[in-house]
Amino acid sequence: MRRIVVPLPLFGLLLAVAAAQPNKDEWDIYSFHINSTVTSRYATTVITSRVANRMDESKEIEFHVQIPKNAFISKFRMFIDGQMYDGVVKTKEQAQQQYTAAVSRGQSAGIVSSVGRTMEEFKTSVNVAAHKKVTFELTYEELLKRTHGKYEMQIHARPMKLVKDFKVDVHIYEKVGISFIDVKGGLSTKALANAITKTHQDKQAWVNFSPTEDQQKSCDSCGEEGMNGDLVIVYDVNRDNGLGDIKTSDGYFVHHFAPSDLPRISKNVVFVIDRSGSMHGKKMEQTRTALLHILNDLAEDDFFGLISFDSEIIHWNRELVQATSANLEMAKVFARNIRDRGSTDINAAVLEGARMLNAHPREGSASILILLTDGDPTSGVTNLEQIQSNVKQAIADKFPLYCLGFGFDVNFEFLEKMSLQNNGVARRIYQDSDADLQLKGFYEEVATPLLTDVTMIYVGGAKLTQTNFSQYYNGSEIVVAGEIIDNNIETFIPQVVAISTERKVKTFNTNTSVDSSTGTIAGGFLQRVWAYLTVKQLLEKQLLLSGSDKEKVKQEALELSLKYSFVTPLTSMVVTKPEGENTEVLHKPKEGEAPQLQLPHSKFMNYKTGVAVSSGEINLDQK
Repeated sequence: MRRIVVPLPLFGLLLAVAAAQPNKDEWDIYSFHINSTVTSRYATTVITSRVANRMDESKEIEFHVQIPKNAFISKFRMFIDGQMYDGVVKTKEQAQQQYTAAVSRGQSAGIVSSVGRTMEEFKTSVNVAAHKKVTFELTYEELLKRTHGKYEMQIHARPMKLVKDFKVDVHIYEKVGISFIDVKGGLSTKALANAITKTHQDKQAWVNFSPTEDQQKSCDSCGEEGMNGDLVIVYDVNRDNGLGDIKTSDGYFVHHFAPSDLPRISKNVVFVIDRSGSMHGKKMEQTRTALLHILNDLAEDDFFGLISFDSEIIHWNRELVQATSANLEMAKVFARNIRDRGSTDINAAVLEGARMLNAHPREGSASILILLTDGDPTSGVTNLEQIQSNVKQAIADKFPLYCLGFGFDVNFEFLEKMSLQNNGVARRIYQDSDADLQLKGFYEEVATPLLTDVTMIYVGGAKLTQTNFSQYYNGSEIVVAGEIIDNNIETFIPQVVAISTERKVKTFNTNTSVDSSTGTIAGGFLQRVWAYLTVKQLLEKQLLLSGSDKEKVKQEALELSLKYSFVTPLTSMVVTKPEGENTEVLHKPKEGEAPQLQLPHSKFMNYKTGVAVSSGEINLDQK
């Protein structure tokens, strides 16, 4: 039997590949729809792909989707010959037992995932009988993150074949009103302009993309095999600059807090730059370029420090200096002359950066420590736990540490844990031609602190997500969700207390009773947003714990994942398939995890971790 593979990168891609070039009518992607509904920045997207086997023999058809890294799959189903095959979320242990049983029967597994910058890929396949059809339907959910003053939703379309009924429909509803909406990306071109319609009416917006078969060949990277590009939908909401946007429904609330009319707080920032031998070439060149741009963006009332390190620490200045024009020009000379050499002493370098900030306390300012490295510690203190302990003790919760991991040789889990321990985040910098822009883009996210020591208070609230934040930056957003005790809106009182410029305590209160969203929000919607946020934060929290405390947090995250049918690092989605189908695994890897290999008629191979399922089932597995 010949094999046809049909990927659909996303938000969905179906592609048929045969041992020989297929004839025109052998298979047909006759419908490909992406429907996304965004309410209060929470997006639920359904990808529906319909494929027909036009041949006189059965064919294996593969469903291949890309979803945002930040998303959780919550439903997957197939419809074949009038029969629905639905997915059920199970624990990893259950899936592992099924996999072991399948391997013992000599059944095979296959490649199931790879990972990119912002999207992740998932696959499954099924045999379709001659002249029969299959429908794949995937649902995933994500909370859109606000950066640089906007929300972005990415849609990647690459059918690799012309599709008669191709359609992307996005509906956005924001009760506070939509301030602007735009459509960008490689598919938003002049040639495809009349295939895109955008409608904006106060609280609602619609984007529709319905290219004809001729138009599907007309973008810059399109051709006879159809489209290949992205739609990026960008929008923001109206803001009252007070307490923010609070929605309540069915005993739950979600609070979006993002004031923008506040004066900026001057900052103290130290850049700790890895100059070890592994930074040779393009990485070092791009780092220097990014540093020069960042230095240009410093405000004159900011203070800064700049050190480079290998096995030794090289100071530009041993103390923080004001970002005057003269100082910036001297710092640029230093940045231009950073050269790669030697090994990597991360411990000494980060401790020195912390010392510089601790030695320069300025009333009414915000301090930030930024580490850029591309490898593991190889000199000085090399024990990862000892480094993390030393850094946490030196910083002592006084300022956040942001760790930027350049490329894939770095131990990203080490950086992630160290950042989370110190109220920061870790970010991978991809070793591409735009790495300098990635570095600059990250800096811009934290360049303008508006508040520090932010405390979100909810009298009458329970089961709250994170409520304390070290800093709030212009263009970002703080989101908190929780239960309302006894669903009593009258006794539910939200408040935000934070430190603004010149160390002034600023309090944000609601001037009226909290508005109930009953009638405008679907039942259970805010509860799902709460569950999504809670699971995300529990998964981060367990990285910082050990022993019974770690297991308790993991169990809580697992129970929520199962209850809300989220495919998370603790669960797998198992889908029953027609009798006799081979075993496959859909696996969401950790950041930077090596891809898996397809080994036909052999055991499943995964370089790091892996879970599979028994014959006739498929497992969507998120690491």
